[in-house]
Amino acid sequence: MSNSATWQADFEKYKICVLIPTYNNAGSIGQVVKDLSGYTTSILIVNDGSTDATAELIAGFQFVKSLSYFPNRGKGWAVRQGFKFALSLGYEYAITIDSDGQHYAEDLTLFINDLKTNGDAIIIGARNMDQGSVPGKSSTGNKISSFWFHVETGIKMSDTQSGYRLYPILRLSKMRWITRKYEFEIEVMVRSSWDGIPVRSVPVKVYYAPKEERVSHFRPFKDFTRISILNTILVFITFLWIKPRDFFRMVFQKKKLKEVLRNQLFNTGQSDTRKAFSIAFGVFMGIIPIWGFQLVTAIFLAMLLRLNKALVIIAANISIPPMIPLIIFLSYKMGAWWMGDRVMTLSFSRNINLETIKANLEQYIYGSITLAIIAALLTGLIAWIVLKIAGRAPSRQMVEKQ
Repeated sequence: MSNSATWQADFEKYKICVLIPTYNNAGSIGQVVKDLSGYTTSILIVNDGSTDATAELIAGFQFVKSLSYFPNRGKGWAVRQGFKFALSLGYEYAITIDSDGQHYAEDLTLFINDLKTNGDAIIIGARNMDQGSVPGKSSTGNKISSFWFHVETGIKMSDTQSGYRLYPILRLSKMRWITRKYEFEIEVMVRSSWDGIPVRSVPVKVYYAPKEERVSHFRPFKDFTRISILNTILVFITFLWIKPRDFFRMVFQKKKLKEVLRNQLFNTGQSDTRKAFSIAFGVFMGIIPIWGFQLVTAIFLAMLLRLNKALVIIAANISIPPMIPLIIFLSYKMGAWWMGDRVMTLSFSRNINLETIKANLEQYIYGSITLAIIAALLTGLIAWIVLKIAGRAPSRQMVEKQ
């Protein structure tokens, strides 16, 4: 069996196709198809409203199945239509490749081998963005995109903008997408990760033609703006819903709270000082007067400061409903230190609630910030002492055994 037949057998066994979204790339798409045909004839092309000779070139390849429409709708829309087209033909995976000739057909084997070895995932063909032929705007844009992808998913990727990727289209078929242009490649990665679909990469080669020969439909201002708006929305969703959801799933569906706390305290590679600071920071964020945004802000800042996010979230829950009356009462008591003659007296009872704050907002704000600082310092110090004592316990036991 020839090498070509071997790879074609894998494409058929795993129900994989190569999907080429294209728009006015008549100068390169023919060679792209010829190169791909050395590995598979399972090739689908989505002609996204091309006005050049693309349609005639596609017609010249009898083994290629194609879908055409007018007018041009954008790359994201073309990929989405390609997914539907591929599913209708019985495929379960699609490897997308750009039609401008920058990707190498031989790298198809990397995606298939990774799929066979590691299972379902969105597999990104990560380019070497440091090579000299890579346009500066592409390298910069990719770094920005990779940063926000890490914020939104916690996954570090070296390349989040490569169009050479494998999609598990059967698993994606139940999801509804909102974007239609280049930003779709960001949306599909982030939302798939949120849905539990792994996202990983394989290194691929890339060829960038000389500037005078390069054909690109990426519009820097418009497309960067669209990507920025999408990332803004995704970041809000991340901190308002995804991060809290994932944490509480971990605590209540997979592990008991005590086990999570024990693992985070004693089984991480972070120092005792950083763990204690994470607990102190969580207590501080749980008390400061930004009700409704405490947890979201705490998670965001914990990521920026590289703290132990689990410990921050657990400590921030000091403001659970049973504790709210006590926190408000102590805040008013400490706020009295700053009010002078304008102090308001308050008796502790179960009737204390958020409505009580309206009676004297200034005293509450001063007091809650004071309480947050004091409580954070105390809990941080206690946590640090406990961790230091606990860390010495094993060594003492070893000495006794010896």
